[in-house]
Amino acid sequence: MADISITGAPQSVDSIQSSYMAQVHRRRLYGGLTLLIFVVLMVSGFNVADDRNAGGFWDGLGQIGDYPADVLSEAWEKRADLPGLIAKYFPALVETINIAAVSTLIGALGGLFLSLLGTRGLAKWPRLIPLFRRISDIMRAVPEIVIALMLIFVLGGGPVPAMIAIAIHTAGALGKLFSEVSENADLKPVEGLASTGSNWSQRMLLGVMPQVAPNYISYALLRFEINIRASAILGFVGAGGLGYELRNAMAWGPGRFDEAGAIFILLFGTIVFFDQLSSHYRNRLTEGQGH
Repeated sequence: MADISITGAPQSVDSIQSSYMAQVHRRRLYGGLTLLIFVVLMVSGFNVADDRNAGGFWDGLGQIGDYPADVLSEAWEKRADLPGLIAKYFPALVETINIAAVSTLIGALGGLFLSLLGTRGLAKWPRLIPLFRRISDIMRAVPEIVIALMLIFVLGGGPVPAMIAIAIHTAGALGKLFSEVSENADLKPVEGLASTGSNWSQRMLLGVMPQVAPNYISYALLRFEINIRASAILGFVGAGGLGYELRNAMAWGPGRFDEAGAIFILLFGTIVFFDQLSSHYRNRLTEGQGH
């Protein structure tokens, strides 16, 4: 019996090792095939896009830096006018920030209700959880620019269509993020409040919000950064703000590149400032929650 166990042990180790190496080779083969398929799809997709672009990608690749160079050179030649231009377009910057702030606030409130109504264990109407989750999916699936274009067609140009479009997308995105946070909330305070006869709103306000508020605020600040960029981009389709002024300056061409340079400075500085500010507060919230 002892001889059998001794001679059988190496065989079992060899079989385990061979099985493991076979699995490793199989995974490498699958990984290689996946990478090959990805490369083939990328190359074919690029060729299709290049053909639809009249095959001008490689011809224009060498000129990709010409436009930024023209903007920078003209802005540098007229650098004495930059402070005045920055002051000129500062109201448009304020409008862009207002669009982002209001849309973030409205979207965060919408995402709050979507998350609480779509989270198991917290929802007021458990049977409607799939409905609220699908609403959240739809709201964040449609890009802001598509919503803004439809609203501009109905409401006309200006900041209101941009605000509504960003708020809708923000509500869907934050609804998903807030829901993931709410799923990890401790249900014992909720159950204790329910035993005392508290209604759903009181259970959410007193039992759930103190637990999830730091993460909620952190995600809302992160979304505010994104919405500043989004509001500037939507200006290109006539939604007002700094992006609208940038489109006009760039469309005019040489002669107004100094204005485009001033707008770029404003936009870049604003994004960096709010990125650092929100990162600071998000870190404080995270550290405070950890303590």
